[in-house]
Amino acid sequence: MAAVDITFRIGGEAGQGVESGGAGFAKALARGGYHVVGTPDYYERIRGGHNFFTIRASDEPVYAVGESVDVLIAMDSESLARHVSKLVPQSAIVLDEETSVPEGALDGYGGVVARLPLLKIATDHGAPVMVNTGALAAAAQLVGFDLEFIIGVIADNFGRKGSEVVDANRKVAQDVARVAQQRYGQVIEPGLAAREQPAQAVLDCNRAFAMGAVMAGCKFAAGYPMTPWSSVLEYLAGHADAYGMVVKHAEDEIAAINMVVGASHAGVRALTGSSGGGFDLMVEGLSLAASIEVPLVVYLAQRPGPATGLSTRTAQGDLMMAIYSSHGEWPRFVLAPHTAEEFWASAGRAFNLAERYQTLVIVLADDYASTTVVSRPAALFDYDSLVFDRGKLLTREDVEALEGPYLRFKATDDGVSPRLPPGNGPKSVYLASSNLHDEDGHITEDPDVTVRVAELRKRKAARMLAEMEGPRRFGPESADVTFLAWGSSYGPVREAMERVNAQGGSANLFQFVDLWPLPVDKVRAALDGARRLVCVETNASGQLAHLLQAEMGIVAERLLRYDGRPLTARFIVEHLEA
Repeated sequence: MAAVDITFRIGGEAGQGVESGGAGFAKALARGGYHVVGTPDYYERIRGGHNFFTIRASDEPVYAVGESVDVLIAMDSESLARHVSKLVPQSAIVLDEETSVPEGALDGYGGVVARLPLLKIATDHGAPVMVNTGALAAAAQLVGFDLEFIIGVIADNFGRKGSEVVDANRKVAQDVARVAQQRYGQVIEPGLAAREQPAQAVLDCNRAFAMGAVMAGCKFAAGYPMTPWSSVLEYLAGHADAYGMVVKHAEDEIAAINMVVGASHAGVRALTGSSGGGFDLMVEGLSLAASIEVPLVVYLAQRPGPATGLSTRTAQGDLMMAIYSSHGEWPRFVLAPHTAEEFWASAGRAFNLAERYQTLVIVLADDYASTTVVSRPAALFDYDSLVFDRGKLLTREDVEALEGPYLRFKATDDGVSPRLPPGNGPKSVYLASSNLHDEDGHITEDPDVTVRVAELRKRKAARMLAEMEGPRRFGPESADVTFLAWGSSYGPVREAMERVNAQGGSANLFQFVDLWPLPVDKVRAALDGARRLVCVETNASGQLAHLLQAEMGIVAERLLRYDGRPLTARFIVEHLEA
């Protein structure tokens, strides 16, 4: 077990800076040398409604937030009523001295209640909004964490607003920390003394994927905002000028997918994405891309449905939709990264696969992965490791050297035709039709051509299957319980596996990243000899378990959570025997 493992929870109303404060505190803790996981919990309302942000800091790698809390930062009375029950015996509460305590909220609580003049100090220095800066400084003091790391993050976050804003926040932090030291000292032992640690990046998986897309040469993106995909679009738009990109806020998802199909047809690496309801609108565009064989990368950030569903909650309910969406029979890739660095690398891999096979690649995320910030060694994000494979992309010179005409949809042994973007001379003028077409793009209803095109797609699919990796094993080679997981389930399931083993049990984990085409032979080899298979997912039907049973006849028990909240290690362990 880790020598130091402390969980903070910041609670308050929407608009009180709970999420921004939590993300900033997570960054400060990482700069202080700790491994960090931080996740928000918020309602879809812009104002009002209770929000909270949970941050776990440890001197050893952590993969998920914990269920219990060591320090509660209560920005309002409701936070006390909701979260006191989560506090461990040696714990602390930070709250303003004027905050009313709901009747009975602290009954039986034996930890430290640090009532501090947070609002007064913030107001004295110019703005009540700085109260969350003071609250975080108080929490740092109670666990012995160096305030300079918080001040450094303040300078980064508020620097663009001018030195006066930075100085005011710094003074609030210093004054609150001084009062907290005088009244309470350090109450959590051993605390969070600064540690030496290689440089870490602190980011969520959406940002990691967007960074990877930029580094992979994405030059066009179009989309319509929809939680939780929106932050990918925001990152790309915010960095478009610096990296020579065009980013279009489309009027809807139908326009977005068609813009991206057009950009890709013109030879540009292009990206779009959405969440479930927006992805529904893109399905016809997916079929168009399949017909004219353009590379297409789509980022699908899941949330509970159907319809609007729970727009700020998490679920893994769209796996079947990703695999089977759109009409007709044509191959696509479905990938489900599970760590920030894996999301970063998956962007480049997705573009390579899309162009190598001139097909669709869907990268699956979910709300938990999209919004949870994690600290990861910066060395894992290695630009020099990127590989650029544009497949059979021809130049004007290549085509002009051909003896005969250029056939955009030429039948080939591997099912992939040479691709020449329009605008590369007379031979680059060709038809690209959504109807069935021959090698030169002309529409036809010839049964022989219909069969030939289907066979081409089958040959392409066979080669695509060879690209797929089997599930990745964590834990011992042999175990009594073998967990199966995909996507963001990885962190909680890995910690559950470690708890089972620490308690004298025997468990391992196989994490699925490459989901479609399903690498049947590699999956069978990986799971050969498993004694008990338990598939852990955040959906009500067990979609990975269903896929394994349908494609391979493998039957796994299903341990499912579908209340919109993320999995935790405790939930998994408690339900393992249920």
